[in-house]
Amino acid sequence: MLKKNFLHLLYIVLLGAISSYSLPPYNHFIINFFTFSLFFIFLFNKKTGTSTHKSFFKYGWYFGFGYFLSNLYWIVISLTFDQSFKFLIPIAIILVPAFLAIFYGVMTYLFSFFFKKNVIVSFFIFSTLFGIIEFIRGHILTGFPWNLISFSFSENLNFIQILSFIGTYSFNLICISLFTLPAVIFLKYSKKEIIFFFFFLLFVISFTVFGNYKNNNFNSLETLKNPYTIKVISSNIGLDRFYSNKNELDIIKELIKLSNSEKNKPTIFLWPEGIIPDTYLSEMKNYKDLFYNNFGDDDLIILGLSSLKIKNDKDLYFNTLAVFNNKLELIHHYNKVNLVPFGEFVPFEKILRFIGLKTITNDFQSFSKGKERKPFKIQNDEIDLNLLPLICYEIIYSGKLSKDMNFDYIINISEDGWFGNSIGPKQHFTHSIFRAIELGKYIMRSANNGISAVINPVGIVENEVKFGSTGNISFFESKLTKPTPFLIYGNKIFLILILLYIFLIFSFNRLSNE
Repeated sequence: MLKKNFLHLLYIVLLGAISSYSLPPYNHFIINFFTFSLFFIFLFNKKTGTSTHKSFFKYGWYFGFGYFLSNLYWIVISLTFDQSFKFLIPIAIILVPAFLAIFYGVMTYLFSFFFKKNVIVSFFIFSTLFGIIEFIRGHILTGFPWNLISFSFSENLNFIQILSFIGTYSFNLICISLFTLPAVIFLKYSKKEIIFFFFFLLFVISFTVFGNYKNNNFNSLETLKNPYTIKVISSNIGLDRFYSNKNELDIIKELIKLSNSEKNKPTIFLWPEGIIPDTYLSEMKNYKDLFYNNFGDDDLIILGLSSLKIKNDKDLYFNTLAVFNNKLELIHHYNKVNLVPFGEFVPFEKILRFIGLKTITNDFQSFSKGKERKPFKIQNDEIDLNLLPLICYEIIYSGKLSKDMNFDYIINISEDGWFGNSIGPKQHFTHSIFRAIELGKYIMRSANNGISAVINPVGIVENEVKFGSTGNISFFESKLTKPTPFLIYGNKIFLILILLYIFLIFSFNRLSNE
Protein backbone atom coordinates (compact mmCIF):
# COMPACT_ATOMS: atom_id res chain seq x y z
CA MET A 1 0.00 0.00 0.00
CA LEU A 2 2.84 2.39 0.90
CA LYS A 3 4.60 1.61 -2.36
CA LYS A 4 1.38 2.20 -4.31
CA ASN A 5 0.80 5.56 -2.59
CA PHE A 6 4.38 6.59 -3.26
CA LEU A 7 4.03 5.76 -6.96
CA HIS A 8 0.76 7.73 -7.13
CA LEU A 9 2.40 10.80 -5.59
CA LEU A 10 5.45 10.48 -7.84
CA TYR A 11 3.11 10.25 -10.83
CA ILE A 12 1.36 13.50 -9.80
CA VAL A 13 4.65 15.32 -9.21
CA LEU A 14 5.78 14.29 -12.71
CA LEU A 15 2.51 15.52 -14.24
CA GLY A 16 3.11 18.94 -12.66
CA ALA A 17 6.77 19.02 -13.68
CA ILE A 18 6.06 18.01 -17.28
CA SER A 19 3.42 20.78 -17.53
CA SER A 20 6.23 23.31 -17.08
CA TYR A 21 7.44 22.61 -20.60
CA SER A 22 4.25 24.17 -21.92
CA LEU A 23 5.37 27.55 -20.54
CA PRO A 24 7.75 30.11 -22.07
CA PRO A 25 10.31 29.79 -23.48
CA TYR A 26 9.31 26.24 -24.57
CA ASN A 27 5.58 26.80 -25.27
CA HIS A 28 4.72 23.15 -25.96
CA PHE A 29 1.10 23.79 -24.96
CA ILE A 30 0.00 20.41 -26.36
CA ILE A 31 1.53 18.81 -23.24
CA ASN A 32 -1.22 20.24 -21.05
CA PHE A 33 -3.95 18.31 -22.84
CA PHE A 34 -2.31 15.18 -21.41
CA THR A 35 -1.12 16.38 -17.99
CA PHE A 36 -4.26 18.27 -16.99
CA SER A 37 -6.61 15.58 -18.30
CA LEU A 38 -4.64 12.83 -16.57
CA PHE A 39 -4.61 14.82 -13.33
CA PHE A 40 -8.39 15.33 -13.49
CA ILE A 41 -8.96 11.64 -14.32
CA PHE A 42 -6.78 10.68 -11.35
CA LEU A 43 -8.80 12.94 -9.01
CA PHE A 44 -12.12 11.74 -10.42
CA ASN A 45 -11.22 8.07 -9.97
CA LYS A 46 -9.84 8.67 -6.49
CA LYS A 47 -13.03 10.44 -5.46
CA THR A 48 -15.16 7.55 -6.65
CA GLY A 49 -12.87 5.36 -4.55
CA THR A 50 -12.00 5.71 -0.86
CA SER A 51 -9.60 8.69 -0.75
CA THR A 52 -10.10 11.14 2.10
CA HIS A 53 -10.35 14.94 1.89
CA LYS A 54 -6.89 15.12 3.47
CA SER A 55 -5.51 12.91 0.70
CA PHE A 56 -6.95 15.27 -1.89
CA PHE A 57 -5.00 18.16 -0.40
CA LYS A 58 -1.84 16.08 -0.86
CA TYR A 59 -2.70 15.33 -4.50
CA GLY A 60 -3.00 19.00 -5.36
CA TRP A 61 0.05 19.93 -3.31
CA TYR A 62 2.26 17.37 -5.05
CA PHE A 63 1.06 18.45 -8.49
CA GLY A 64 1.79 22.09 -7.60
CA PHE A 65 5.16 21.24 -6.08
CA GLY A 66 6.29 19.47 -9.25
CA TYR A 67 4.96 22.33 -11.37
CA PHE A 68 6.58 25.21 -9.48
CA LEU A 69 9.82 23.40 -8.66
CA SER A 70 10.49 22.87 -12.37
CA ASN A 71 9.53 26.34 -13.60
CA LEU A 72 10.64 28.65 -10.77
CA TYR A 73 14.01 27.13 -9.85
CA TRP A 74 15.72 30.21 -11.26
CA ILE A 75 14.46 32.39 -8.39
CA VAL A 76 17.36 31.21 -6.23
CA ILE A 77 19.85 32.66 -8.72
CA SER A 78 19.19 36.02 -7.04
CA LEU A 79 20.74 34.57 -3.86
CA THR A 80 24.09 33.83 -5.51
CA PHE A 81 25.25 37.45 -5.81
CA ASP A 82 25.71 38.04 -2.10
CA GLN A 83 27.72 35.58 0.01
CA SER A 84 25.46 36.16 3.02
CA PHE A 85 22.47 34.71 1.12
CA LYS A 86 24.05 31.51 -0.21
CA PHE A 87 23.07 29.43 2.82
CA LEU A 88 19.41 30.10 1.87
CA ILE A 89 19.67 28.53 -1.61
CA PRO A 90 18.80 24.90 -0.64
CA ILE A 91 15.98 26.20 1.58
CA ALA A 92 14.52 28.60 -1.00
CA ILE A 93 14.63 26.13 -3.88
CA ILE A 94 12.28 23.87 -1.87
CA LEU A 95 10.39 26.45 0.21
CA VAL A 96 9.10 28.63 -2.67
CA PRO A 97 7.43 25.81 -4.66
CA ALA A 98 6.29 24.18 -1.41
CA PHE A 99 4.49 27.37 -0.41
CA LEU A 100 2.92 28.00 -3.84
CA ALA A 101 1.81 24.37 -4.02
CA ILE A 102 -0.46 25.02 -1.02
CA PHE A 103 -2.79 26.94 -3.35
CA TYR A 104 -3.20 23.85 -5.54
CA GLY A 105 -3.64 21.68 -2.43
CA VAL A 106 -6.49 23.91 -1.28
CA MET A 107 -8.05 23.67 -4.75
CA THR A 108 -8.13 19.85 -4.81
CA TYR A 109 -9.21 19.75 -1.15
CA LEU A 110 -12.25 21.89 -2.00
CA PHE A 111 -12.86 19.81 -5.14
CA SER A 112 -13.21 16.72 -2.96
CA PHE A 113 -16.10 18.42 -1.12
CA PHE A 114 -17.92 19.74 -4.18
CA PHE A 115 -17.29 16.68 -6.38
CA LYS A 116 -20.22 15.25 -8.36
CA LYS A 117 -20.35 11.91 -10.16
CA ASN A 118 -21.57 13.69 -13.29
CA VAL A 119 -18.38 14.18 -15.32
CA ILE A 120 -19.38 17.50 -16.90
CA VAL A 121 -20.45 18.95 -13.55
CA SER A 122 -17.13 17.91 -11.95
CA PHE A 123 -15.29 19.30 -14.98
CA PHE A 124 -16.80 22.74 -14.35
CA ILE A 125 -16.25 22.49 -10.58
CA PHE A 126 -12.56 21.62 -11.13
CA SER A 127 -12.09 24.48 -13.62
CA THR A 128 -13.93 27.01 -11.46
CA LEU A 129 -11.99 26.19 -8.30
CA PHE A 130 -8.68 26.14 -10.17
CA GLY A 131 -9.42 29.50 -11.82
CA ILE A 132 -10.44 31.13 -8.53
CA ILE A 133 -7.39 29.79 -6.69
CA GLU A 134 -5.09 31.15 -9.41
CA PHE A 135 -6.79 34.54 -9.08
CA ILE A 136 -6.23 34.46 -5.32
CA ARG A 137 -2.58 33.47 -5.84
CA GLY A 138 -2.19 36.54 -8.02
CA HIS A 139 -3.49 38.90 -5.34
CA ILE A 140 -2.94 37.60 -1.81
CA LEU A 141 0.22 38.62 0.12
CA THR A 142 1.21 41.15 -2.62
CA GLY A 143 0.35 38.52 -5.26
CA PHE A 144 2.48 36.23 -7.40
CA PRO A 145 0.65 35.62 -10.71
CA TRP A 146 3.71 34.03 -12.31
CA ASN A 147 3.34 31.08 -14.69
CA LEU A 148 -0.40 30.83 -15.03
CA ILE A 149 -1.06 27.97 -17.43
CA SER A 150 -2.51 30.46 -19.95
CA PHE A 151 1.02 31.68 -20.69
CA SER A 152 1.61 28.46 -22.60
CA PHE A 153 -0.25 30.15 -25.50
CA SER A 154 1.99 33.24 -25.49
CA GLU A 155 3.30 32.52 -29.00
CA ASN A 156 -0.20 32.04 -30.46
CA LEU A 157 -1.02 35.72 -30.95
CA ASN A 158 -4.26 35.21 -32.85
CA PHE A 159 -5.60 32.94 -30.13
CA ILE A 160 -4.76 35.26 -27.22
CA GLN A 161 -6.35 38.40 -28.70
CA ILE A 162 -9.38 37.51 -26.57
CA LEU A 163 -7.33 38.96 -23.68
CA SER A 164 -8.43 42.41 -24.81
CA PHE A 165 -12.00 41.46 -23.85
CA ILE A 166 -11.71 39.07 -20.93
CA GLY A 167 -8.21 39.52 -19.46
CA THR A 168 -5.63 37.01 -18.30
CA TYR A 169 -7.51 35.42 -15.38
CA SER A 170 -10.64 34.75 -17.44
CA PHE A 171 -8.49 33.39 -20.25
CA ASN A 172 -6.60 31.24 -17.73
CA LEU A 173 -9.91 29.78 -16.50
CA ILE A 174 -10.88 28.86 -20.05
CA CYS A 175 -7.41 27.36 -20.69
CA ILE A 176 -7.76 25.14 -17.61
CA SER A 177 -11.10 23.94 -19.00
CA LEU A 178 -9.68 23.42 -22.47
CA PHE A 179 -6.74 21.34 -21.25
CA THR A 180 -9.02 19.23 -19.04
CA LEU A 181 -11.62 18.72 -21.79
CA PRO A 182 -10.27 15.39 -23.21
CA ALA A 183 -10.88 13.80 -19.78
CA VAL A 184 -14.62 14.35 -20.20
CA ILE A 185 -15.03 11.89 -23.07
CA PHE A 186 -12.38 9.55 -21.65
CA LEU A 187 -14.31 9.16 -18.41
CA LYS A 188 -17.72 8.85 -20.05
CA TYR A 189 -17.91 8.28 -23.79
CA SER A 190 -21.60 9.02 -24.35
CA LYS A 191 -23.57 11.19 -26.74
CA LYS A 192 -24.03 14.00 -24.21
CA GLU A 193 -20.32 14.17 -23.37
CA ILE A 194 -19.30 14.09 -27.05
CA ILE A 195 -21.70 16.93 -27.93
CA PHE A 196 -20.42 18.94 -24.97
CA PHE A 197 -16.80 18.25 -25.99
CA PHE A 198 -17.25 19.56 -29.53
CA PHE A 199 -19.41 22.51 -28.46
CA PHE A 200 -16.76 23.71 -25.95
CA LEU A 201 -13.99 23.09 -28.49
CA LEU A 202 -15.86 25.12 -31.11
CA PHE A 203 -16.31 27.93 -28.59
CA VAL A 204 -12.54 28.06 -27.94
CA ILE A 205 -11.66 27.84 -31.66
CA SER A 206 -13.78 30.97 -32.16
CA PHE A 207 -11.05 32.86 -30.24
CA THR A 208 -8.70 32.31 -33.17
CA VAL A 209 -11.30 33.61 -35.63
CA PHE A 210 -11.78 36.70 -33.47
CA GLY A 211 -8.01 37.15 -33.12
CA ASN A 212 -7.45 36.94 -36.86
CA TYR A 213 -10.15 39.58 -37.43
CA LYS A 214 -8.69 41.82 -34.71
CA ASN A 215 -5.14 41.58 -36.09
CA ASN A 216 -6.32 42.33 -39.64
CA ASN A 217 -8.28 45.30 -38.36
CA PHE A 218 -5.22 46.63 -36.51
CA ASN A 219 -3.01 46.19 -39.59
CA SER A 220 -5.51 48.17 -41.68
CA LEU A 221 -5.24 51.21 -39.40
CA GLU A 222 -3.26 54.18 -40.63
CA THR A 223 0.30 54.38 -39.33
CA LEU A 224 1.10 57.88 -38.07
CA LYS A 225 4.56 59.33 -37.65
CA ASN A 226 5.15 60.62 -34.12
CA PRO A 227 6.54 64.16 -33.65
CA TYR A 228 9.00 62.61 -31.20
CA THR A 229 11.03 59.43 -30.83
CA ILE A 230 11.11 57.15 -27.82
CA LYS A 231 14.46 55.39 -27.75
CA VAL A 232 14.67 52.26 -25.60
CA ILE A 233 18.12 51.48 -24.22
CA SER A 234 19.20 47.91 -23.49
CA SER A 235 22.37 47.29 -21.50
CA ASN A 236 24.24 44.42 -19.86
CA ILE A 237 25.79 46.17 -16.89
CA GLY A 238 26.75 43.68 -14.18
CA LEU A 239 25.00 43.34 -10.82
CA ASP A 240 28.34 43.79 -9.08
CA ARG A 241 27.51 47.50 -9.16
CA PHE A 242 25.22 46.83 -6.18
CA TYR A 243 27.96 45.18 -4.13
CA SER A 244 31.16 47.04 -5.04
CA ASN A 245 32.20 50.62 -5.54
CA LYS A 246 31.91 50.44 -9.31
CA ASN A 247 32.55 53.77 -11.00
CA GLU A 248 29.11 55.20 -11.69
CA LEU A 249 30.54 57.71 -14.10
CA ASP A 250 31.61 54.82 -16.35
CA ILE A 251 28.08 53.36 -16.16
CA ILE A 252 26.50 56.68 -17.14
CA LYS A 253 28.98 57.18 -20.00
CA GLU A 254 28.17 53.69 -21.30
CA LEU A 255 24.43 54.45 -21.24
CA ILE A 256 24.99 57.79 -22.96
CA LYS A 257 26.97 56.03 -25.66
CA LEU A 258 24.18 53.46 -26.14
CA SER A 259 21.67 56.33 -26.30
CA ASN A 260 23.45 57.90 -29.28
CA SER A 261 21.55 61.19 -28.99
CA GLU A 262 20.83 63.36 -32.04
CA LYS A 263 20.42 66.76 -30.39
CA ASN A 264 18.24 68.25 -33.11
CA LYS A 265 15.71 65.42 -32.89
CA PRO A 266 13.31 65.48 -29.86
CA THR A 267 13.75 62.13 -28.11
CA ILE A 268 12.64 60.44 -24.91
CA PHE A 269 15.38 58.06 -23.74
CA LEU A 270 14.26 55.10 -21.65
CA TRP A 271 17.00 53.64 -19.43
CA PRO A 272 16.63 50.50 -17.25
CA GLU A 273 15.66 50.09 -13.59
CA GLY A 274 18.14 50.80 -10.79
CA ILE A 275 20.89 51.39 -13.28
CA ILE A 276 22.66 53.98 -11.09
CA PRO A 277 22.67 52.26 -7.67
CA ASP A 278 24.63 54.62 -5.41
CA THR A 279 23.26 57.99 -6.47
CA TYR A 280 19.92 59.07 -5.05
CA LEU A 281 17.37 61.06 -6.99
CA SER A 282 18.38 64.31 -5.27
CA GLU A 283 22.06 63.76 -6.13
CA MET A 284 21.69 63.37 -9.91
CA LYS A 285 22.49 67.08 -10.35
CA ASN A 286 26.15 66.10 -9.81
CA TYR A 287 26.14 64.87 -13.43
CA LYS A 288 24.43 67.96 -14.83
CA ASP A 289 27.24 69.00 -17.19
CA LEU A 290 27.63 65.50 -18.60
CA PHE A 291 23.94 65.26 -19.53
CA TYR A 292 23.78 68.84 -20.84
CA ASN A 293 26.71 68.20 -23.17
CA ASN A 294 25.31 64.95 -24.55
CA PHE A 295 21.56 65.54 -24.88
CA GLY A 296 19.51 68.14 -26.75
CA ASP A 297 17.28 70.81 -25.21
CA ASP A 298 14.11 68.90 -26.15
CA ASP A 299 15.39 65.53 -24.95
CA LEU A 300 14.07 63.77 -21.88
CA ILE A 301 15.72 60.92 -19.97
CA ILE A 302 13.71 58.33 -18.02
CA LEU A 303 15.65 56.06 -15.69
CA GLY A 304 15.39 54.01 -12.52
CA LEU A 305 17.25 54.83 -9.32
CA SER A 306 16.70 55.00 -5.57
CA SER A 307 15.28 58.00 -3.81
CA LEU A 308 15.37 59.00 -0.15
CA LYS A 309 12.75 60.88 1.81
CA ILE A 310 12.90 61.80 5.49
CA LYS A 311 9.57 61.63 7.29
CA ASN A 312 9.16 62.02 11.06
CA ASP A 313 12.95 61.66 11.46
CA LYS A 314 12.82 58.33 9.63
CA ASP A 315 14.58 57.53 6.36
CA LEU A 316 12.25 56.17 3.68
CA TYR A 317 13.79 54.63 0.57
CA PHE A 318 11.92 54.19 -2.72
CA ASN A 319 12.53 52.36 -5.99
CA THR A 320 11.90 55.29 -8.30
CA LEU A 321 11.36 55.97 -11.98
CA ALA A 322 12.43 59.55 -12.73
CA VAL A 323 12.07 61.82 -15.75
CA PHE A 324 14.78 64.46 -16.30
CA ASN A 325 15.49 67.03 -18.98
CA ASN A 326 19.00 67.54 -20.34
CA LYS A 327 19.77 69.93 -17.46
CA LEU A 328 18.88 67.15 -15.03
CA GLU A 329 15.90 69.09 -13.76
CA LEU A 330 13.31 66.65 -12.41
CA ILE A 331 10.15 66.66 -14.53
CA HIS A 332 8.27 63.74 -12.93
CA HIS A 333 8.92 60.79 -10.67
CA TYR A 334 7.04 57.64 -9.67
CA ASN A 335 7.72 55.46 -6.63
CA LYS A 336 7.14 51.76 -7.17
CA VAL A 337 3.88 50.50 -5.65
CA ASN A 338 4.17 46.69 -6.01
CA LEU A 339 7.37 45.67 -4.25
CA VAL A 340 9.00 42.23 -4.46
CA PRO A 341 8.92 40.33 -1.13
CA PHE A 342 12.48 39.72 0.12
CA GLY A 343 13.79 41.31 -3.08
CA GLU A 344 12.80 44.88 -2.18
CA PHE A 345 11.20 44.54 1.23
CA VAL A 346 11.35 42.05 4.08
CA PRO A 347 8.02 41.23 5.75
CA PHE A 348 8.27 41.61 9.54
CA GLU A 349 11.65 43.20 8.96
CA LYS A 350 12.37 44.11 12.59
CA ILE A 351 12.10 40.44 13.57
CA LEU A 352 13.68 38.76 10.55
CA ARG A 353 16.73 41.03 10.54
CA PHE A 354 17.78 39.36 13.79
CA ILE A 355 18.32 36.09 11.90
CA GLY A 356 20.24 37.80 9.10
CA LEU A 357 17.51 38.28 6.51
CA LYS A 358 17.63 41.47 4.45
CA THR A 359 16.58 42.69 1.04
CA ILE A 360 18.41 41.22 -1.94
CA THR A 361 18.48 44.30 -4.16
CA ASN A 362 19.93 46.83 -1.71
CA ASP A 363 22.16 46.98 1.34
CA PHE A 364 19.95 49.30 3.37
CA GLN A 365 16.50 48.81 4.84
CA SER A 366 13.41 47.74 2.90
CA PHE A 367 12.05 50.00 0.20
CA SER A 368 8.89 51.83 1.11
CA LYS A 369 5.78 51.43 -1.01
CA GLY A 370 4.71 54.28 -3.30
CA LYS A 371 1.28 55.80 -2.72
CA GLU A 372 -0.34 55.55 -6.13
CA ARG A 373 0.36 54.63 -9.73
CA LYS A 374 -1.03 57.05 -12.24
CA PRO A 375 -0.01 58.31 -15.68
CA PHE A 376 2.19 61.36 -15.86
CA LYS A 377 2.09 64.01 -18.54
CA ILE A 378 5.15 64.92 -20.56
CA GLN A 379 4.71 68.18 -22.41
CA ASN A 380 6.97 70.67 -24.13
CA ASP A 381 7.14 72.38 -27.52
CA GLU A 382 7.51 69.04 -29.31
CA ILE A 383 6.08 66.41 -26.97
CA ASP A 384 2.60 65.94 -25.46
CA LEU A 385 2.22 62.47 -23.95
CA ASN A 386 0.62 60.63 -21.05
CA LEU A 387 2.77 57.69 -19.95
CA LEU A 388 1.90 54.95 -17.46
CA PRO A 389 5.02 53.84 -15.53
CA LEU A 390 5.63 50.24 -14.47
CA ILE A 391 8.81 49.16 -12.73
CA CYS A 392 10.03 45.60 -13.32
CA TYR A 393 7.75 43.19 -11.39
CA GLU A 394 4.71 45.48 -11.79
CA ILE A 395 4.23 44.33 -15.39
CA ILE A 396 3.08 40.89 -14.15
CA TYR A 397 -0.20 42.14 -12.66
CA SER A 398 -3.40 41.80 -14.67
CA GLY A 399 -6.20 44.23 -13.89
CA LYS A 400 -6.60 47.96 -13.51
CA LEU A 401 -3.03 49.15 -13.26
CA SER A 402 -4.26 52.69 -12.72
CA LYS A 403 -7.57 54.33 -11.86
CA ASP A 404 -6.76 56.90 -14.55
CA MET A 405 -7.14 55.23 -17.95
CA ASN A 406 -6.05 58.33 -19.87
CA PHE A 407 -2.60 57.28 -21.01
CA ASP A 408 -1.00 56.85 -24.42
CA TYR A 409 1.72 54.27 -23.77
CA ILE A 410 3.10 52.05 -21.04
CA ILE A 411 6.76 52.35 -20.15
CA ASN A 412 8.39 49.48 -18.28
CA ILE A 413 11.91 49.52 -16.87
CA SER A 414 13.49 46.38 -15.47
CA GLU A 415 16.61 44.74 -14.08
CA ASP A 416 16.56 41.08 -15.13
CA GLY A 417 20.11 40.28 -14.08
CA TRP A 418 18.76 38.77 -10.84
CA PHE A 419 17.43 35.87 -12.95
CA GLY A 420 20.81 35.08 -14.52
CA ASN A 421 21.08 33.19 -17.80
CA SER A 422 17.90 31.22 -17.15
CA ILE A 423 14.33 30.97 -18.41
CA GLY A 424 13.35 33.73 -15.94
CA PRO A 425 13.92 36.74 -18.23
CA LYS A 426 11.93 35.07 -21.03
CA GLN A 427 9.02 34.36 -18.69
CA HIS A 428 9.17 37.93 -17.37
CA PHE A 429 9.08 39.34 -20.90
CA THR A 430 5.98 37.28 -21.79
CA HIS A 431 3.93 39.26 -19.27
CA SER A 432 4.58 42.40 -21.33
CA ILE A 433 2.93 40.79 -24.36
CA PHE A 434 -0.15 39.89 -22.31
CA ARG A 435 -0.41 43.43 -20.84
CA ALA A 436 -0.12 45.02 -24.29
CA ILE A 437 -3.02 42.95 -25.65
CA GLU A 438 -5.17 43.33 -22.53
CA LEU A 439 -4.89 47.10 -22.47
CA GLY A 440 -4.52 47.71 -26.21
CA LYS A 441 -1.46 49.91 -25.67
CA TYR A 442 2.08 50.09 -26.97
CA ILE A 443 4.63 49.02 -24.38
CA MET A 444 8.20 50.29 -24.35
CA ARG A 445 10.37 48.03 -22.20
CA SER A 446 13.95 48.80 -21.20
CA ALA A 447 15.74 45.97 -19.41
CA ASN A 448 19.27 45.63 -18.14
CA ASN A 449 20.45 42.03 -18.63
CA GLY A 450 17.10 41.17 -20.21
CA ILE A 451 14.94 41.64 -23.29
CA SER A 452 14.17 45.22 -24.32
CA ALA A 453 11.42 45.79 -26.84
CA VAL A 454 8.62 47.79 -28.38
CA ILE A 455 5.40 45.75 -28.26
CA ASN A 456 2.33 46.92 -30.14
CA PRO A 457 -1.33 46.71 -28.96
CA VAL A 458 -1.87 43.26 -30.51
CA GLY A 459 1.21 41.80 -28.81
CA ILE A 460 3.56 41.83 -31.81
CA VAL A 461 7.16 42.63 -30.88
CA GLU A 462 7.89 45.33 -33.43
CA ASN A 463 11.50 45.75 -32.41
CA GLU A 464 13.72 44.24 -29.75
CA VAL A 465 17.20 43.90 -28.36
CA LYS A 466 17.53 40.20 -27.70
CA PHE A 467 18.59 38.66 -24.42
CA GLY A 468 22.34 38.97 -23.90
CA SER A 469 22.74 41.83 -26.38
CA THR A 470 23.13 45.60 -25.97
CA GLY A 471 21.89 48.48 -28.10
CA ASN A 472 18.90 50.72 -28.63
CA ILE A 473 15.63 50.60 -30.53
CA SER A 474 13.44 53.50 -31.61
CA PHE A 475 9.70 53.99 -31.51
CA PHE A 476 8.72 56.76 -33.93
CA GLU A 477 5.42 55.73 -35.51
CA SER A 478 2.21 54.24 -34.20
CA LYS A 479 -1.45 53.43 -34.85
CA LEU A 480 -4.33 54.98 -32.93
CA THR A 481 -6.37 52.37 -31.06
CA LYS A 482 -9.51 52.49 -28.92
CA PRO A 483 -9.62 51.43 -25.24
CA THR A 484 -10.18 47.70 -24.86
CA PRO A 485 -13.13 46.35 -22.83
CA PHE A 486 -10.64 44.92 -20.35
CA LEU A 487 -8.96 48.31 -19.88
CA ILE A 488 -12.37 49.75 -18.98
CA TYR A 489 -13.82 46.93 -16.84
CA GLY A 490 -10.77 45.03 -15.61
CA ASN A 491 -11.29 41.84 -13.61
CA LYS A 492 -15.03 42.45 -13.21
CA ILE A 493 -15.19 40.33 -16.38
CA PHE A 494 -13.52 37.45 -14.49
CA LEU A 495 -16.26 37.62 -11.84
CA ILE A 496 -18.94 37.45 -14.55
CA LEU A 497 -17.27 34.37 -16.09
CA ILE A 498 -17.06 32.66 -12.68
CA LEU A 499 -20.79 33.29 -12.19
CA LEU A 500 -21.43 31.80 -15.64
CA TYR A 501 -19.44 28.67 -14.70
CA ILE A 502 -21.42 28.35 -11.46
CA PHE A 503 -24.65 28.67 -13.42
CA LEU A 504 -23.48 25.87 -15.74
CA ILE A 505 -22.61 23.70 -12.73
CA PHE A 506 -26.13 24.01 -11.37
CA SER A 507 -27.70 23.60 -14.81
CA PHE A 508 -25.83 20.40 -15.73
CA ASN A 509 -26.32 19.04 -12.22
CA ARG A 510 -30.06 19.60 -12.51
CA LEU A 511 -30.17 17.91 -15.92
CA SER A 512 -28.34 14.88 -14.54
CA ASN A 513 -30.90 14.54 -11.75
CA GLU A 514 -33.90 14.62 -14.05
